[in-house]
Amino acid sequence: MPRVSQDHLDARRRQILDGARACFARYGYEGATVRRLEEATGLSRGAIFHHFRDKESLFLALAEDDALRMADVVAQQGLVQVMRDLLSAPEPDAEHPADWLGTRLEVSRRLRTDPEFRGRWAERSRQLTDATRQRLVRQREAGNLRDDVDIDVLTSFLELVLEGLVSHLAMGLPADDLEPVLDLVEESVRRHRRSGS
Repeated sequence: MPRVSQDHLDARRRQILDGARACFARYGYEGATVRRLEEATGLSRGAIFHHFRDKESLFLALAEDDALRMADVVAQQGLVQVMRDLLSAPEPDAEHPADWLGTRLEVSRRLRTDPEFRGRWAERSRQLTDATRQRLVRQREAGNLRDDVDIDVLTSFLELVLEGLVSHLAMGLPADDLEPVLDLVEESVRRHRRSGS
């Protein structure tokens, strides 16, 4: 039997994650049945669960993958850019669901309702916090960040705004007028240089 290359395994894993992301965004965690996951990925349940132990492991891998991608955006452009990306993404019910939003909404819902999931997710959720904190430290060192508020407080503030935005979008409330709100959030953490000093 020929050995399967690592590139092939990686491509198959990516195919599963991409299909599962669309399925979870469209149907939610409970509604993403094995049959729907098979349809969304184009693979059999055996192929899917060869790579992931069970549906929760698949969902956690997907959420972790999205958190890592969000952390990359944070490292380059900040957490407010992640929020802007959520605003510009299509609706989760659209034919091409928003990558981060669908997963983020489902993570938020499961954190509220599933204590076991909350414990497993806590182990994986540090990437975004760490990336946000590191970005803020770099911005402070460059003189761009206000220095009258502790970095940990600013990190918590931005994360709280993100969660509020996710909740807002989850409720289906209008989001087309939120860009100025994000401008205000961004401005609130910047250092303001006093004129004449």
